[in-house]
Amino acid sequence: MLLLALDTATPAVTVALHDGEAVIASSSQADARRHGELLLPAVDHVLADAGLTLDAVTGIVVGIGPGPYTGLRVGLMTADTFGLALGVPVHGVCTLDGLAYAADLDGPFVVATDARRKEVYWARYADSRTRLTDPAVDRPADIAEQVAGLPAVGAGALLYPDTFPSAHEPEHVSAAALAALAVERLAAGVELPAPRPLYLRRPDAQVPKNYKVVTPK
Repeated sequence: MLLLALDTATPAVTVALHDGEAVIASSSQADARRHGELLLPAVDHVLADAGLTLDAVTGIVVGIGPGPYTGLRVGLMTADTFGLALGVPVHGVCTLDGLAYAADLDGPFVVATDARRKEVYWARYADSRTRLTDPAVDRPADIAEQVAGLPAVGAGALLYPDTFPSAHEPEHVSAAALAALAVERLAAGVELPAPRPLYLRRPDAQVPKNYKVVTPK
């Protein structure tokens, strides 16, 4: 087994290789505006670091969000393209699940990432491997009662300390955690979700309702 894992659902452009036993190479760089520029060089970097080539990969793992439209689709389209080119399966993993797995907290907690527009993507967890609620997008103040008293993980928790007073690292997801979680679930016979995006809301960029026609009649 050699899984190539990647995620662009948060500001982090993160890539890792997992051989079924451990992560053998990884790369993470936070830059919310350069996912498209940074992802493929990061893939090249981790392959070179491991002394391997892309054709050695036997499967792809990709974070499916939730996340902003523009960044999230970069990772998903890249994963789909690699899967088709290599003829290997592409497995989806919820980005929030990867953050929960990396946090490794005892007892119930919350994962919250920055959804912009003064909102967070979030979900509740019983432990680092068990999600209790579907991912959602809300204003922090609107969920304060639901998350009161719970530790929280992620950039969303760090941004809104009034709602998440007990915030913990990591800030962003890592592909290393996604890969390790995927390997664990696959070994247990768990069917991973399809590599389809969890957007949860419409994209920020939309066609204007009353745009001026400039083509000749």
